[in-house]
Amino acid sequence: MNLTKKITLALLAVAFLGGCQKQMNLSPKYGLNADLVYADASNYQNVLAKLYAGLAISGNQGPAGMPDIGGIDEGFSQYVRVLWNLQQLPTDESVCGWNDPGIPELNTTTWNDNSSFVSAMYYRIYYQIALANEFIRYCQPEWTDLQDFTEAELEGIADMNAEARFLRALSYYHAMDLFGNVPFVDEDDRAGVFYPEQISRSDLYDYVTSELEAIEMDLPAIGAADYARADRGALLALRSKVYLNAEVYMGTPAYDLAMADAEAIIASGAYSLESDYANNFLADNHTSSEVIFPVAFDGEHTQTWGGTTFLVHSHVGGSMDPDDYGINGGWQGNRATLAWYNLYGGDTNDSRMMVHMGGQEDTITDIGDFTQGIPMTKWKNVDQNGDAGSDPNNFPDTDFPMFRLADYYLVYAECAVRTSTNLGTALTYYNTVRQRAYGGSGGDASSISLQDIIDERGRELYSEGKRRSDLVRFGLFTGGDYLWPWKGEVQFGSATDAIYDLYPIPAADLNANANLVQNPGY
Repeated sequence: MNLTKKITLALLAVAFLGGCQKQMNLSPKYGLNADLVYADASNYQNVLAKLYAGLAISGNQGPAGMPDIGGIDEGFSQYVRVLWNLQQLPTDESVCGWNDPGIPELNTTTWNDNSSFVSAMYYRIYYQIALANEFIRYCQPEWTDLQDFTEAELEGIADMNAEARFLRALSYYHAMDLFGNVPFVDEDDRAGVFYPEQISRSDLYDYVTSELEAIEMDLPAIGAADYARADRGALLALRSKVYLNAEVYMGTPAYDLAMADAEAIIASGAYSLESDYANNFLADNHTSSEVIFPVAFDGEHTQTWGGTTFLVHSHVGGSMDPDDYGINGGWQGNRATLAWYNLYGGDTNDSRMMVHMGGQEDTITDIGDFTQGIPMTKWKNVDQNGDAGSDPNNFPDTDFPMFRLADYYLVYAECAVRTSTNLGTALTYYNTVRQRAYGGSGGDASSISLQDIIDERGRELYSEGKRRSDLVRFGLFTGGDYLWPWKGEVQFGSATDAIYDLYPIPAADLNANANLVQNPGY
């Protein structure tokens, strides 16, 4: 199966059964015995396709009709969409005007352990982990040695096993970042009804970093993998983020390790900044030289109401012309706050400030009114020539860059400032990002502080699902040191409790599994 830009989904009907304490340990059901699936070496690539596709779609019949997870709208629960909502809506960057259950409390930092989008992210993560665990289990010699596989097939299975372990580590990273102490299962936990133990955040940090170290040389060299498949560049990008947040996750910083992985990405020469910032967010962004690991979408073959369908459509409304975005209508949902807009300080020379101002009020008194707030125009379903994507019904061809190079210039700069090392290189990398934004050295800084870096991350990486994690790391997400519109359910912002630095374990899972302890304060 070709796992390049046009993903063809594996024809495997995966049912999501029962509560979390069951489903993340049961073998996924394919309509036939799993042993029969994995007895054919050619099926491994089909199942691996499902693991990758799980980041892009929410069932086996896009955009809806055969959901992986029951109990929530299929489009709402798509991986990128729920991740984006949890990382963006509670921050200074975004609000959403919809009244769907779960959205208002994200806008205002007032969620609880019954909030639907919090639960959707939790179960989406563990659905991915369950699929990966089963796949990895059937890659072990205890199974493969009993099959009549050729040497070449065994080598291929070993390579795919490393990819599955990377994808599992990615989901555990999201679990660790968003929820802290979480249930833990791996391929050694056999199918059946049992109640997973809870792993501490620090122990999960050790697990994720050790997994990534173990598979590093089993993945293709940087730049050698098929498009949208994991290689060592993707691994370095993920591991650098884990190290970057080590002080949050386990109380001990690892900025030197994060900086080393960021430098390895930069020094590899496999990636370069796109000359035009906007090219990273268009329908042909699969040609970008900057994207390290994308979640691939295709208007004809990967249709979902989440992903970049959500990102493009939800940011269009008011006086905006949908044709400019390659769609036939906007959903009038997401806008930026004035706090984010003010990060640019009124500097109109910064090409990254992609907004629509016509007919908009910059102050938000009513979150439900799309004309209040500043629509971001970053996500589009048009290519560099201005031509719309492949699907006339407006499912975009735009991929979601989970990791891209500019981020790692800023990761290096941040780690250098925090450790007071290699400050000259850090300044060079920081200015490299800004020179793309300004088309030259007009925006260069002569020195950088941590405040400069958190602001620059807001200018460079906005609307990419990074902001909450960044603000938590800088100690700005909760409390009253940094306020923005509607933080704490107040128009101009108010201090919030530190409990909101983590999302709660869903109440349904706590009730089902006596081994779980809720995060403090919920």
